[in-house]
Amino acid sequence: MANSQAVRVTVKGKNIEVTPALREYAEKRVAKLNKFFTWRQDISVEVTLSVERDTHIAEITYSMGGLLMRGESRTKDLYASIDEASDKIERQVRRYKNKLQQWEHHSLRKGEAAPAVAVAERAPEEEKGEGETPRVVRTKRFAIKPMDVEEAILQMELLGHDFFVFANAATDEVNVLYKRKDGHYGLIEPTLEE
Repeated sequence: MANSQAVRVTVKGKNIEVTPALREYAEKRVAKLNKFFTWRQDISVEVTLSVERDTHIAEITYSMGGLLMRGESRTKDLYASIDEASDKIERQVRRYKNKLQQWEHHSLRKGEAAPAVAVAERAPEEEKGEGETPRVVRTKRFAIKPMDVEEAILQMELLGHDFFVFANAATDEVNVLYKRKDGHYGLIEPTLEE
């Protein structure tokens, strides 16, 4: 059974110095979420705190054997941002509790580690000058392990993103899953042009 001591927590700052009080607050807030993950032993949590102009941002990312959950909040107060980001993760866990348990059971039954997943991360907004051509401002590399479409949907929802890149276990191809405007999902399966 996992406990708060078994969870690796990293608190870091961007454009801000993480004070001992902030670090302690973030660690205590994350520890309150650990009650939902007593069935996992391989949990690590990264808390990133930053300030952009007058906005205080808290990003909390849980990693459990390849499954990621992410909560982000932007407020005028860093402590409130930590609370809101933590609350978002708690809502995700409550909403997807059954699917998370099925995912865990499926992984254990197959005797394999949980899959590494692709993180569809939004690039930070950058101001571009008038007439400037848009350009790639961030490149992200990641290792992926095959998963089925249902697991990819769960992962995308837990991350709160609109799209997700993954290796489809049924086809051994890289696919893109995306959320449609009608609330359903779309799946892009690339083929080579002949």
